[in-house]
Amino acid sequence: MRPIEPPPSAWRLPDPDDADRYGLCAVGADLRPGTLLAAYRSGLFPMPVRKRVLGWWSPDPRGILPLDGLKVSRSLRKSCARYEVRFDTRFRDVMQRCGDPRRPHGWITPAFVDAYDALHRLGWVHSVETYRDGELVGGLYGVRINGFFAGESMFSQATDASKVALVALVDWLNDTGAELLDVQWKTDHLASLGVVEVPRAAYLALLRSAVAA
Repeated sequence: MRPIEPPPSAWRLPDPDDADRYGLCAVGADLRPGTLLAAYRSGLFPMPVRKRVLGWWSPDPRGILPLDGLKVSRSLRKSCARYEVRFDTRFRDVMQRCGDPRRPHGWITPAFVDAYDALHRLGWVHSVETYRDGELVGGLYGVRINGFFAGESMFSQATDASKVALVALVDWLNDTGAELLDVQWKTDHLASLGVVEVPRAAYLALLRSAVAA
């Protein structure tokens, strides 16, 4: 099913190059489907600056995972055989677990869950879920626009459960002609899986190509 295009955003979003040294471009606007899609298409993503203050971000450099660069260790490959992977069967559950308030640096509020669930129902947001003995134990979610995927968050309640979801995601993106997997910021954990940094200008060029693919 092709995604359904929502009404356009009522806001004029900032230029990604207007970001401060932390990557913050602006505050305000809303989380309506049209606003979210316009943001991702232009190189921005939302994250609260503080409680109830919505920020729009464009880090420089930007973390991406090259679709031919995922590092899969021997132990991770074995883990892939131990889990069942499903797509888009329990999206809201995945996002709520990613937003568990007990997790450090949590930022996924109920408003974010509702906003991305609305985009999911329109066909723009997807979850990848890992199961063990029928129980949901890991997963991730993100935004897909043509050849572009913005990975937003992941969770794991069993060894390698979120990594197995990432392997499945990369396989799906490669199988469906995607070009760009954005992870926003590089962390040590993500770097161990193959994430690299690119300058903002290079990222925006990759984004334009992927969105048009």
